[in-house]
Amino acid sequence: YQWWEGLSTRPPGLTWGYIPLLQIITLGTAAQRIAFFETKGNIITGYVGSAIAVMVGIHVAGGISGPSTPSPSPYSFAGAHMNPAFSLAMCLTEQFPWWKFPIFVVVQILASFISAGAVYILYYGMGEQYWAREPHDAIWHYSNGTLTVSGPRETASIFATYPADNVSLANGFLDQVIGTGVLLVGVLGLMDTRNKPVPKGLEPVAVALLVLSIECSMGANCGCPLNPARDIGPRLFTYVAGWGPEVFRWVEERGGSGWWWVPLVAPLLGAAMGTYLYQLFVAFHYPEEDKDILAEQSSIVLVNTSIDADIVISPKEKDTGKTAPAGYPPPPDTSSTVSPTVPVTTLKES
Repeated sequence: YQWWEGLSTRPPGLTWGYIPLLQIITLGTAAQRIAFFETKGNIITGYVGSAIAVMVGIHVAGGISGPSTPSPSPYSFAGAHMNPAFSLAMCLTEQFPWWKFPIFVVVQILASFISAGAVYILYYGMGEQYWAREPHDAIWHYSNGTLTVSGPRETASIFATYPADNVSLANGFLDQVIGTGVLLVGVLGLMDTRNKPVPKGLEPVAVALLVLSIECSMGANCGCPLNPARDIGPRLFTYVAGWGPEVFRWVEERGGSGWWWVPLVAPLLGAAMGTYLYQLFVAFHYPEEDKDILAEQSSIVLVNTSIDADIVISPKEKDTGKTAPAGYPPPPDTSSTVSPTVPVTTLKES
């Protein structure tokens, strides 16, 4: 318990309560749109809802789950570890220890699994076994009690991402690599204090707008997950909640299988690509600070050499124990040609 307590409270903290907040909003917008026949929402509300969820998640937990930045570090903005792709980028830039990476990924997937369960209860209820008569809850009513991955009344896409009908496996993989790469390039640019930072406190808003722009421009192919935990956690939940093994297969009319690993692997590859591209084309070109000068400046010690008026000796004599000679300090010269009315510039003013 002491080891876990130290792990969970030492920055960045291993707290996962904010991840269900993010995923419940994200999955909830999809459930409201699909289960109500798109009369209670559309694709735009889904994009806006997920972007705002990212903003809220960073505001809630950015202070305790941000990158573990060693000192000195060029990255000051503390994001939140809601995405294994972001955690991987922080490890690659040495802002986060590698030994914590698998722990955070497991917690992120578990939190997304729980989030999917919360949305399932909210929009499906207890299913046919609980509701012996009308009315039925939204997902049950929309799907007529049949949970499917494909077809006109499919509901699996509420929880996990699936490609559009005209998207191939290779195109979907490339879509996720590019989308996550763009996301990480933008996030690193926002975090880099050597770059053009946004005003203090508005970083979550900027990240949310970045996510919204990526969803609006790249969300048509396969739902724009950009987050392995956001996809695999809810997909595992649908597997055990009634959708069955079809959630891990390719859509039947296309033949083959294997889509499930694309949103799991491609975002990690895209995160690594985006991180190294930013380091190569941006961070690499910043001038290096002179470490010797910084070390010398940090070793400067200011000593007060003013006269101790109470005992009329200097601090040096006070430290050595010697007595001040007669006539020390010398009295002011009354024959000075300087007029006493001449204003004197004080140290504070200068």
